[in-house]
Amino acid sequence: MNDSVLDILIFLFDNYMDVEGAPTPDREVLRQALDEAGFGAAATERALIWLDGLTGAEGMSDVSAAAKEAIRVFSGQEQARLDTDVRGYILHLEHEGILSTLQREHVIDRLLALDAEDIDIEQLKWVVLMVLFSQPGEEEAYARMEGLVFDQHPEALH
Repeated sequence: MNDSVLDILIFLFDNYMDVEGAPTPDREVLRQALDEAGFGAAATERALIWLDGLTGAEGMSDVSAAAKEAIRVFSGQEQARLDTDVRGYILHLEHEGILSTLQREHVIDRLLALDAEDIDIEQLKWVVLMVLFSQPGEEEAYARMEGLVFDQHPEALH
């Protein structure tokens, strides 16, 4: 079975992470559930490693007030992996106040950690939702993003 990390993450998010009041199961419980759902061992391990990166924003420091006014320039590697629409949508979410500067960087990090060649806006929305869910105190931003993920009529960007 050719499972993508994002498919596994969405499965976990739908079934285990987004259950109100329920504790997040440990790694072995998740591994067993993924095995029972038919996901391959290699893809499961990559997804669990991706989740580890979600909770620990290693190497990411807080951004100064001056940097918040700066323009984000995407590196060559980021441009190669994230097309213009995805990069524009990330910046749009930041402009709308759904993502902070630090969260934007975390989202970019998690997008690049996916094993997908092409990353589209729908995948981006799920990653943003997972990043916001993993951070305490982001309920309002999470709710706004959840509306965008499950909205049947996505808003137009102009």
